[in-house]
Amino acid sequence: MSENERGTEAEAAAIEAIAEVVATVERTQQAKDAEGFLALFHPDALWTTAHGKVLIGFDAIAEFTREVLPAASWDGKVSYEVVHTQFLRPDVAAVKVRQVYHGADGEGSEGAPLYVMTRAQDGRWLLTACQNTQVVVADPA
Repeated sequence: MSENERGTEAEAAAIEAIAEVVATVERTQQAKDAEGFLALFHPDALWTTAHGKVLIGFDAIAEFTREVLPAASWDGKVSYEVVHTQFLRPDVAAVKVRQVYHGADGEGSEGAPLYVMTRAQDGRWLLTACQNTQVVVADPA
């Protein structure tokens, strides 16, 4: 196997592992499972919410998540899809995600998170620096 093929296989495995983290974000958000969601974060993570609240460090992210996620007003139907993964280094990836909240009334809202993920020493990919951006749809009128 050539060096190129090994690199391609390693990248494909990393992309699959990253997609699984994003799928776990979806599952934990749907279940409003704060602890499952928090297990995905690097201890020194940085998170900016869709409304611009900056949370620095795991403790701040945990406090916010434990307060907000279980009481979230959506009906639990939210989807996350990896749109693009860009490796900055073999152990650092910028991951663009499409996030859609589906309301019971058929209405919904969309987000466009960017997750910078790092691979931990144990091989797990962790959310490290994340910015969630609300997508604002202009009124066509």
